[in-house]
Amino acid sequence: MNRSRRDFIKKVTTGAAIMAAPAFLSSPGAFARQKPGDAVTPFKLKYAPGLGMFRQHAGQDPIDNIKFCHDQGFRAVFDNGLMRREPEVQEKIAAELKRLGMDFGPFVLRADSGKQDFVLNTQEVRDMLIASMKEGVEVAKRTSAKLALVVLGRYDMKLHRDYQTANAVDNLRYCCDILEPAGVTMVLEPLNNYINHPGLFLTGIPQAYAICRAVNRPSCKIVDDLYHQQISEGNLIPNIEAAYSEIAAFHLGDSPGRNEPTTGEINYKNIFKYLYKKGYDGTLCMEHGVSNRGTIEGEDRVIEAYRECDSFEV
Repeated sequence: MNRSRRDFIKKVTTGAAIMAAPAFLSSPGAFARQKPGDAVTPFKLKYAPGLGMFRQHAGQDPIDNIKFCHDQGFRAVFDNGLMRREPEVQEKIAAELKRLGMDFGPFVLRADSGKQDFVLNTQEVRDMLIASMKEGVEVAKRTSAKLALVVLGRYDMKLHRDYQTANAVDNLRYCCDILEPAGVTMVLEPLNNYINHPGLFLTGIPQAYAICRAVNRPSCKIVDDLYHQQISEGNLIPNIEAAYSEIAAFHLGDSPGRNEPTTGEINYKNIFKYLYKKGYDGTLCMEHGVSNRGTIEGEDRVIEAYRECDSFEV
C-alpha cells in the first residue's frame, strides 16, 4: 500500500473515531446538513455562533438559526445586535434558548469606538453611562442574558493615560452599581489598534486585568477576543493563564483574515484543549467571518473547522 493511500485511510479512520457520525465522512459539508433531531454529538466547549452566521442554511429568522445551531451540536449562541431587536423578538430568543438548554454569550451594551467616554471625568459622561447601563438591564431582564459587552472608547491625547485609567475605574464602578443588583456582569473588550480600531483606550489583556482588579467588583470582567489579542500582543495562552480569574467570556476568530479557525496562524485546537482542561464552562463567541462567505459550502466549512479543533484528546 503506498504512503498516500495509508495517510488517507488513517485520516478517515481518525475522523470517524472523533465524530462517531458517518455523515461527516461522506462529503465536505455533510455534517452541516444534519437533519433536525438527528443524533449529533455536542461540542466539548460552548462555541457560540452569531445569530445569522448560518443564514444560507437557516435563513434570517433568529429562532430558526438557534434551532439549526443546536442541531449541529452547538450549545450556545450570541447576538451583537440584541439591543436593536424588538422586545418581543428578544423574548422569543430567550424562550427558545431556555427550551433547548443553550447559553447566551455577551450582548453589546456599549461599544462606541468613535467617542471618548469612560476615560473622562465629567458628570455628562457619567449620566450617559448610567442611562446606557439601565437600558442594558432592561434587555437583560427580557432575555435572561447575564453578560453585557462594553468598549471603553477612545483615549484622550491631552490627558495622561494614568488619569484616564483612574477615570475609567471610577466610571466602571458607577456602571457596576446599576448592573450588579440585576445580576448582570459587564465584560470589557480590549481591541487591537493596528488593523481594526486605531485610537482606542483599552487594547490588551494585562491592561484590562489591571482595570478589573482596580474596579474590584464581581460585575466587571473581561471578554478575551483572541483575534484582537493575537494582533495586539500574541502570547495567547500565557495571557489567558495570567488573567484567568478576570475573564468571563471569549471571542474567536483566526488571524490574519478574521475568519473561522484553521484559516490563519492561531492554533485553536491547543487553545480549546487548554480551556477544557482548565474547566472553562463559559461561551466562546464565534465573532468572525466565513472564508467562503455567502455559500452553503462556506458555512459547512465553519462547522467542520470547529469539529476539527474540538477533536483534541482529553
